[in-house]
Amino acid sequence: MIIVDPSLIACLAIRNESAELAGEVFAAEPIWVAPVLWRSEFRQALVKYVQRDGMKLDEAMRVLQLAEEIMGGREYQVSSERVLELAARSKCTGYDCEYVALAQELGVPLVTADRQILKAFPKTAVSLEKFAQKK
Repeated sequence: MIIVDPSLIACLAIRNESAELAGEVFAAEPIWVAPVLWRSEFRQALVKYVQRDGMKLDEAMRVLQLAEEIMGGREYQVSSERVLELAARSKCTGYDCEYVALAQELGVPLVTADRQILKAFPKTAVSLEKFAQKK
């Protein structure tokens, strides 16, 4: 089991430039978990694809369905206090710290491409490249 953020889910579901690497991560560990927040962040990313990049609405709906299948309902609530503590200490966003808090609570890595998270939480977060290589 690993914690993933919406950017990694998008790589796999949208098949963007990092899709191959995301596929390697998924092959190495197919049980992906996230805070409930992932849905809102992922929907917002799809809105941008539709509004700015010309993705068709039916394609966005297909991608959303695929993302929900990938996640398989493995969503967790996180402690608000813990999120605030992590954000205050790191200067990362509260959104980002939800993923960090969940990873720390469950004792599993957060696999992310977010450089700020990787720098602020090197014991919790691991890059896609490193995770794919370890497995």
